[in-house]
Amino acid sequence: MSTLPAPEAPSPAAGPTVVVRTVPLEAADPLLAYLPADLPHDELLSWVRRGEGLVGWGSALTFEAHGEDRFREAEAWWREVSRHAVVRDEVGRPGTGLVCFGSFPFASDSAEAARLVVPSTIVGRRDGQTWLTTVSLDPQLTLLEKPSVASDPEPPRDVAFADGQVSPADYAHAVADAVQRIGAGEVDKVVLARDLVATASGPIDPRWLLRRLAERYENTWVFSVAGLVGATPELLVRRDQGLITSRVLAGTIRRTGDDAKDLALAASLARSSKDLEEHEYAVRSVAEALAPHCSSMNVPEAPFVLHLPNVMHLATDVAAVSADEASALTLAASLHPSAAVGGTPTARAVELIGELEHMDRGRYAGPVGWMDASGDGAWGIALRSGAFDAGNPSQITLYAGCGIVAGSDPESEVAESNAKLIPMRDALASD
Repeated sequence: MSTLPAPEAPSPAAGPTVVVRTVPLEAADPLLAYLPADLPHDELLSWVRRGEGLVGWGSALTFEAHGEDRFREAEAWWREVSRHAVVRDEVGRPGTGLVCFGSFPFASDSAEAARLVVPSTIVGRRDGQTWLTTVSLDPQLTLLEKPSVASDPEPPRDVAFADGQVSPADYAHAVADAVQRIGAGEVDKVVLARDLVATASGPIDPRWLLRRLAERYENTWVFSVAGLVGATPELLVRRDQGLITSRVLAGTIRRTGDDAKDLALAASLARSSKDLEEHEYAVRSVAEALAPHCSSMNVPEAPFVLHLPNVMHLATDVAAVSADEASALTLAASLHPSAAVGGTPTARAVELIGELEHMDRGRYAGPVGWMDASGDGAWGIALRSGAFDAGNPSQITLYAGCGIVAGSDPESEVAESNAKLIPMRDALASD
């Protein structure tokens, strides 16, 4: 179902005119090295994988929305901003010109707002080509200065971890309750999450987290938007000049560190009826949501095993050809929440999350990513992530979740959630 504004829907009030300029940039330094050291954590933006993507800083424009209409309102605002923008783009690729970064809360009743941010400065890289974009409310184009590489971030000090709103024991009880509800036929699958609070002795530099995550998890998209930082292995959707792609992950096993044992575990994961069933639900939900916007679609018959440093996942890459003008954000809205982060049937599973989880996920497991003025962009699912405390830069809340099906064991799911917290826990280490 499209989330584009209905034709009769009133347009948002005309916003300010932004002046945008993109030029090629001769630069070989890592993208994350350009993020400045002297800005608040909520003004540093990232969408980087294997050295390519976008980083941004500063805040030319911002937008917030709450509730059921958060995607539609964000889409309408972005269209209005794009319509009034004055753009001089000397590169002309997806991700050049006017670009916004965004993140959205998982649930419509979350206290957290959906955020779109248009940075004042962006450095992008694709296929080895690097560019610089500046965005200003000043009608005069200014001379662009090559951004400098920032000083290295300092590691967090004296990091202590404490249970968040959902302790491991609480989580085990929630899983047991979910298995009972599944056995009673209420749902086939429900995804439950828990949180962990990390507090340092001084402000935590998000640049340290981003660099550590990028170094250790090269198969993930390392993101930072409005104080939400993480490394997601799951691409909700990408729209790139008419091609639509989505990476679906569901079904997980923890790695041992022994290559021979891990190969055997990967083989067992690929044969696991419980994990294959969970994965099939997730793939089916993505294919059904994308179908109205696509003229053709390729869904592989069997998943592959994605190897990450801490876990392995069953993964399927869905590819399709766009049949309409739906933007990357509209596609993301039609996919959210997928079975991979909600459950099956999704509507009832999301209700059950509200009954059993006992916490506000905020923007965890919601869409996070970027979009340009043409509607091209990429949105991941905000997994393996943490949200900075708005009033305390020394504190960040980490999140992890697991798919619960009929064969799930509470203690095993606690162990799996611990494994999924490892990337962010390790990123906070100072060694």
